[in-house]
Amino acid sequence: MDNENRTEVDDKKEEGGYEEVCYICRRPESKAGRMLRIPHNICICVDCMQRTFDTMGGTGMSPTDLMLFDSPFPMGAGPNLPLIEDDDSEEEDDKEGKKKRKMPSFHFMNLGDFGGFDGIPSNQRVKKNKPKKKEKPVFDINNIPAPHKIKAELDQYVVGQEQAKKVMSVAVYNHYKRVTRKDEDSKIELEKSNMLMLGPTGCGKTYLVRTLARLLDVPLAITDATSLTEAGYIGDDIESVVSKLLAAADNDVERAEHGIIFVDEIDKIAKKKNTNQRDVSGESVQQGMLKLLEGAEVEVPVGASSKNAMVPMVTVNTKDILFICGGAFPDMDNVIKERLNKSSSMGFLADLKDKYDNDKNILQKVTVEDVRTFGMIPEFIGRLPVLFSLEALDEDMMVRILKEPRNAIIAQYQELLAMDGVKLTFTEEALHEIAKQALDKKVGARALRAVIEEYMLDIMYETPKDDNIGEVIITKEYLDHTGGPVINMR
Repeated sequence: MDNENRTEVDDKKEEGGYEEVCYICRRPESKAGRMLRIPHNICICVDCMQRTFDTMGGTGMSPTDLMLFDSPFPMGAGPNLPLIEDDDSEEEDDKEGKKKRKMPSFHFMNLGDFGGFDGIPSNQRVKKNKPKKKEKPVFDINNIPAPHKIKAELDQYVVGQEQAKKVMSVAVYNHYKRVTRKDEDSKIELEKSNMLMLGPTGCGKTYLVRTLARLLDVPLAITDATSLTEAGYIGDDIESVVSKLLAAADNDVERAEHGIIFVDEIDKIAKKKNTNQRDVSGESVQQGMLKLLEGAEVEVPVGASSKNAMVPMVTVNTKDILFICGGAFPDMDNVIKERLNKSSSMGFLADLKDKYDNDKNILQKVTVEDVRTFGMIPEFIGRLPVLFSLEALDEDMMVRILKEPRNAIIAQYQELLAMDGVKLTFTEEALHEIAKQALDKKVGARALRAVIEEYMLDIMYETPKDDNIGEVIITKEYLDHTGGPVINMR
């Protein structure tokens, strides 16, 4: 039975194309070299096996013997094994009557009992690098959609934000043109078009990136900058953002090197002002991310967020990884107002200090100088050349979000009630009332579902009780608590 299970495991590994990983040092086959296999499908590299023999001492064995010679023993020991003359071991004769060389009187523990074949969890397995042949490239310039097609796809899911969608479409298109171009074709080297987006909470920053990655069918890793700290301190190392992308690419290094990393809450790593302590989660993180944004070969752990001796390590080149950084940047409006109000505040041509107080889209006027004043270091900003901001949501945009996107919130609730055979309808006045209440919460489009859920709770609870209910109409009076919903029977 053990042999059958072992065969099934080997077949699975060959199909997936995963590298062997040393059970002791956790280095993959690409770094440690050829592996030795011992019982229970445990793989050990030559270096670790040699150190094991050196520790044992006096056996006369070497990893070369195990790899080059056949043997009746489980580990394939070679001809250098001594013959055992004591009473504790038995000599065996082969068909020609010759003595077989036997293993000394010690045995290996069953490492397979520690769990998992090879003892390596499935999320820490590294896919083998494909042989370098003249195969179809990962991306082909003819297969990459043009900017107007990318924006048209984004329009189906994201309402408004026309300028932001146009900027992202062009930046992504240019980035993957750079990836598909061969360096030897031209003497001109194309730089990466990493992006920095600003926008109030709930305006669609993360949703835009998710939709973009789904359209291009590339690995996407979304990470939070608030958990990043300088190496050596409690928290996630800078390289953990690349480790998450590798996991999203199913541990395929080649596919991960053409993916997208979205670092959210990037404003939280701004330089701390008026502090006497070491800024391990602010300016230090910005400096640590410089090499990733520019493009460098970094060693990242597989299947873990931190480096340790029990986790395999692989090398990932970030020069073709597109980085998109986003954040709400609270109080950035005050920085912009201060810059805009620097003109004279006296005389006939003076500007009023409260001139921009009611401007909801003041983030549209942001400049690199404002971002630097906020606390981002110049080297970091320079590696994010595409700077743009998203519009704040108003009542009309909220209503459009409710009913226009392909997976609109209203359509989701209509689908839920349709499963019970009930038609759900919202009046136009009710939609505006929902949008108005959501705006008062000041958390963006995320508030829409919270508001609707509050009023739909009783309807979704009572409707399945009566099979005669055929239609429910949500009215403004119901939302104002001055009336109830209109219910039509079948």
